[in-house]
Amino acid sequence: MKKPYLKKYNLINGYSVWIVDGEYIRGHIDEEFTNFGLNPRFKFIPKKELWVDKEYGNGDEIEYYIKNMLKEEEIIKRRRNIDYAIDEGDKIEKKERKKHERIEKKPHCKKEILKNIHVKLIKKWSKGLKVWIVNGRIVRDCYFLDFTEGGHEFVYKFVPKNEIWIDDDLREKERKFVFLHEIHERNLMKKGMKYEHAHHSSSIIELHCRKNPKLTNKKIQEELKK
Repeated sequence: MKKPYLKKYNLINGYSVWIVDGEYIRGHIDEEFTNFGLNPRFKFIPKKELWVDKEYGNGDEIEYYIKNMLKEEEIIKRRRNIDYAIDEGDKIEKKERKKHERIEKKPHCKKEILKNIHVKLIKKWSKGLKVWIVNGRIVRDCYFLDFTEGGHEFVYKFVPKNEIWIDDDLREKERKFVFLHEIHERNLMKKGMKYEHAHHSSSIIELHCRKNPKLTNKKIQEELKK
C-alpha cells in the first residue's frame, strides 16, 4: 500500500509518523478516516505507524494529533478498553491546545470567535443558507475537539442556524463531497431523522460520488432544492 503515504514526518517512541493523503483514503479505503488515525482504530493502518492527514489550512495541529495518538497507544498497551484509550488521548490533546489557544472562549466574545472562524463564504452553494469555509483549528480549540470535515446546526449547537461549515483543513477539490454529505444529512435531520441514520445515508451518497465525481454537482443541486 503506497498511495496514502506522502511524507515521513518523524520517528517518535518507536512509531513512524506519516503525513498521508486523506482524500485518497476517504475515497478508496475508508470514508470515515478524518484528521488522524492509528491501529487498532483503523485496521488498514500498520502497527507502529501513526497517520496524520495532510493539512491544507493554517492550523498546524500535527503535534496535538501525535500526542493524542501516543497516549491512546500507551493505554491500549495496558489492555484497556479502546473507548477509554480514545478519551484519555483526547484529554491530552485538549490540555495541549489550552496552552496555545488564540481565542478565549467566553459568552461575551462569541461574535469575536465567529468572526475569526468564518474564513470564506461559498456563494454558489449559499442558497437559502450560508455555507462557510471555517478555521477548523479555532473550532477544535474553542468548541469541539472532534470537529472534522464539516458540520451544521442540527449536529453542532455552536454552529449558527442556517449555516453549514466546511473545514479549511480539507483540500479544495474535496470540499464538494463533504458539502454534499452535510447538506444531505442536514435535510434529513431537519425532517426529524436521527443523526445516526442521517449520517449513514450521507456517508453512502458521499462515497458514491467520490467514486463517481461527475455525479456530485447534480446531487448537490438536488439537495439545494429540498
